Amino acid sequence: MNGLVIKNTGSWYSVLTDDGTIIESKIKGNFRLKGIRSTNPVAVGDRVVITPNKEGTAFISEILDRRNYIVRKSPNLSKQSHIIAANIDQVFLIVTVNYPETSTTFIDRFLASAEAYRVPVVLVFNKTDILSDDDRRYQDMMIALYENIGYKCLTISATTLSERLSLEILLKDKITLFSGNSGVGKSTLLNQLIPGLNLKTAEISDAHNTGMHTTTFSEMLCLPFGGWAIDTPGIKGFGTFDMNPEEICGYFKEIFRFSKNCRFYNCTHTHEPGCAVRKAVEEHYISQSRYNSYLSMLEDKEEGKYREAF
Repeated sequence: MNGLVIKNTGSWYSVLTDDGTIIESKIKGNFRLKGIRSTNPVAVGDRVVITPNKEGTAFISEILDRRNYIVRKSPNLSKQSHIIAANIDQVFLIVTVNYPETSTTFIDRFLASAEAYRVPVVLVFNKTDILSDDDRRYQDMMIALYENIGYKCLTISATTLSERLSLEILLKDKITLFSGNSGVGKSTLLNQLIPGLNLKTAEISDAHNTGMHTTTFSEMLCLPFGGWAIDTPGIKGFGTFDMNPEEICGYFKEIFRFSKNCRFYNCTHTHEPGCAVRKAVEEHYISQSRYNSYLSMLEDKEEGKYREAF
């Protein structure tokens, strides 16, 4: 029997079968022996084969081929990955320039991972209703930066959601992963989009201007106007996984464009003479923040971290 994994609570997976029933399922033990170096070999969004049993539950016996996924380094086990979601059409990366502040390093690492698997990302700037004038100017600068690279950006207020129609058009009939730091308003936004959902939300910590986890597991939610939203726990950092150093440049669109003019074909864009990328940074065609994010990912790899296959 085939189905779609719509919820992962750690040890159990809710599988929506092709005939429309939901069966609570577990992984068969031999999944652990197949060399899948992941803290969650089955992810929300996976298509799976299950074998029901007489108790009314089932075993997941096979994962069908994935067309893509978003993966990061496991926050606890550096040699393993954590698959955030599989088989998605797009990501809504919810970011805030304040309350809490989303760093450009986090955004750039997420975007690079999505580029690696050709998953489109929409940057959704939330909490525009509570920003100061300085915050708004900074937000405008960030939007100009990412739109110039080629990323779609939206500004919203999840508490009032006056932008509902434009969001519904983008989400309709697609499988969309909602991701971002804790506290950026993912749950508030989903509560607005899905009447009666009532996901738990929490106030921002005044002491540290950081969000607190309210979502504790990943779940696919059916959108009333068509499509699915994948709700995931908020994430603090984004350690990239399973990338070779020479590949990383290709996941930064504007750096890759300029790299074609470097003197050396294997230029790392760190010290080599005739580097078109460093020249473009100096001349402000590539932003310093994006270049710094590229260097930070390169440092991950040079230290030999996160390189093991999974």
